[in-house]
Amino acid sequence: MELSKRLQAVADLVTQGSTLADVGCDHGYIAIYLTERGICPHVIAMDVNAGPLERARQHIIEQRKELPIRLILSDGLRALTPGMVQSVIIAGMGGGLVQRILSDSPAVVGELKECILQPQSELYKVRAFLMQEGFSVIAEDMVLEDGKYYPMMKVTPPGRMKTKESDWTPCELQYGRRLLKQRHPVLLSYLKKEKAIKEQVLLSLEGKMGEHIEKRRSELEEELLLVEEAFTYYSEKKEESGCL
Repeated sequence: MELSKRLQAVADLVTQGSTLADVGCDHGYIAIYLTERGICPHVIAMDVNAGPLERARQHIIEQRKELPIRLILSDGLRALTPGMVQSVIIAGMGGGLVQRILSDSPAVVGELKECILQPQSELYKVRAFLMQEGFSVIAEDMVLEDGKYYPMMKVTPPGRMKTKESDWTPCELQYGRRLLKQRHPVLLSYLKKEKAIKEQVLLSLEGKMGEHIEKRRSELEEELLLVEEAFTYYSEKKEESGCL
């Protein structure tokens, strides 16, 4: 089973030997990949709808081998019991839904060793939620696939880490503390694109008046300040290498 760049990056964050639940499993590709390669001894592929589970079942059958994958109809983590798995993947859904899934099943989440999250939206709100609830972000990655940028992270539930992370700045909440500190090249590409888009929109507002226009102009200016702050992480690298 070969995965897309996005799914491969998600799978690469899974700790070897973990029993795992893939929430919103869709076609079951990650479950097949992780069990085929012996990364996970057992995977529970879960979805709130029967259709995706049936597609996953067909793809598992197509592998023509016995794989330790169990299919469960579930709204988020609700069909799990505490300790049933050590790791969960919540990928390919909106940030609000990611937060809701984690909030809905505190007993299950509290027994996990890790959560692999790949929200499709509202990254700032997701990271702020994680900090507020006491999660620790221990790894981040970002890939570009078919013109779209996909950030993802590995987090540990509250109480799993001996030391709690210090508060993240607005820039770190927006773009990811570890991505920034890694000076991740895909994030740099994303920042350049974001800057160009925001500057173009700001330019298009020149000469226009109105309360809504002023509000949008102010938002864009604040967003550009965060982008510029993010660029400083890469400037520091240039200074260290003598490239400035």
